[in-house]
Amino acid sequence: MDIDSLVQRNKDDLALLEQKLGYRFTDLRLLQKALIHSSFAFEQAQIDKNNEILEFLGDAVLDLVIGHTLCRRFPAMQEGELTRLRSSLVNETHLALMAKDLDIGEYLCLGKGECASNGRKKSSILSCAYEAVIGAVFEDSDYTTVAEIINRFFLPAMDGKKEVLLMADAKSRLQEALQEKFNEAPSYQLDKEEGPSHQKIFTVSVVFRDVSLGVGTAGSKKEAEQRAAAATLADLETVIERFSALP
Repeated sequence: MDIDSLVQRNKDDLALLEQKLGYRFTDLRLLQKALIHSSFAFEQAQIDKNNEILEFLGDAVLDLVIGHTLCRRFPAMQEGELTRLRSSLVNETHLALMAKDLDIGEYLCLGKGECASNGRKKSSILSCAYEAVIGAVFEDSDYTTVAEIINRFFLPAMDGKKEVLLMADAKSRLQEALQEKFNEAPSYQLDKEEGPSHQKIFTVSVVFRDVSLGVGTAGSKKEAEQRAAAATLADLETVIERFSALP
């Protein structure tokens, strides 16, 4: 079976996937190729191409488009933060979720062994297929078109993942900022501990030069400290101005 025969056989499924993507291919063979796993190509003598080259291309396109979008969307973020945020968006787990949203697993051409081992649900296969589909769109169109498609699917996740990332990194970011400006680090003070032993609630304050800057409450002291640091970072300019004005 060659690629043209596959396109003809799967034309209805390919049309459904085009509809979910919001893009109509000029060359439908590119989309079909993006869905050919190496296990299927190995079993089909006439199929000498799988989706690995398109996967390679899609990986590069995703990095570029998402990196470009993050720079424009969050201009105040540092390079390290942007790198971590991009990584959280293009890792295997998140790409597999994006593939599941498009039901890409249902359209994959897999070998018998992969089919038998539930390959249509494997994160590694799904994430690679998603990259291949993005590579196919780019190959069939241009940067502007593929960027619009990528952003349509990824923008909703960017803000949420940014908040999770910044919350997880709030203590180190606050410490870096205060040490850079004043050559001093903040400390954390446990203000309150409430609730039964199995369901404690902790309230923690960030303290700098004996002044409380921000408060955080959570089910663990560590998370409460991160929340307190995040609350302080939200008003960091005011904090810096306040202590810079002191003798």
